[in-house]
Amino acid sequence: MSFATYPSLTDRVVLITGGASGIGADMVRAFAANQARVAFLDIQAETGERLVEELAEKSRHVPLFVACDVTDIPALQQAIEKVRAELGQVAVLVNNAANDDRHAIAEVTPDYWDRTQDVNLKHQFFAAQAVHPQMKALGFGSIINFSSTSWRFGADQMAAYATAKAGIVGLTRALARAFGPDNIRVNAIEPGAVITERQRELWFKDEEAVDQVVQRQLLHRVLLGEEIARTALFLAADDSRMITKQSILVDAGLR
Repeated sequence: MSFATYPSLTDRVVLITGGASGIGADMVRAFAANQARVAFLDIQAETGERLVEELAEKSRHVPLFVACDVTDIPALQQAIEKVRAELGQVAVLVNNAANDDRHAIAEVTPDYWDRTQDVNLKHQFFAAQAVHPQMKALGFGSIINFSSTSWRFGADQMAAYATAKAGIVGLTRALARAFGPDNIRVNAIEPGAVITERQRELWFKDEEAVDQVVQRQLLHRVLLGEEIARTALFLAADDSRMITKQSILVDAGLR
């Protein structure tokens, strides 16, 4: 099976947060395959370096990895400036970094709540704030925020996470209106039950567990990060140049 490629992404600087593993790594691979100048941030230094090695010989541009804790906003701002200095003005920002830990409502403390908002919501605003002047200078840009379908159906074991992911939809709409006059588009992706390596290790430990979630989907196939990456490519490319302020579900019809 073959999929679309996007010539408008050739040589464009694309910044992906949380890009070392899971959906983020699939997006790094997808943008690199579309000949973009890819930079990615992640707290997982060794994993990030391995991904660079994997792509070094088969990419038009070797991806740039910057080790960074996105919850440290000054460090995040410095990392974004490093990307600008080494690769050029950022044309595409993919705000992917997140942590979908499960938690009982009775056990949530104020500190835990704040950490959850930091890793799932706060950095998305400040990353967008940091790249805005770069995109304005370019005369265009695409920001892709990552939400989740969890807030739509009520995730009782992820109340703090779901709250952050609902907030991202509101943030996306606000930034789209604020940045629109600069020809910068802002959209969100809401993935469903994407079966990454982390998901298999923590929550879908056998094929029976995977099949249970697949049977809740209208499309009875395992949802992989590659499908999410293809949606991100479209939203980043000029093919979607009149799409902004939208939140797109990629969940195989999960119910």
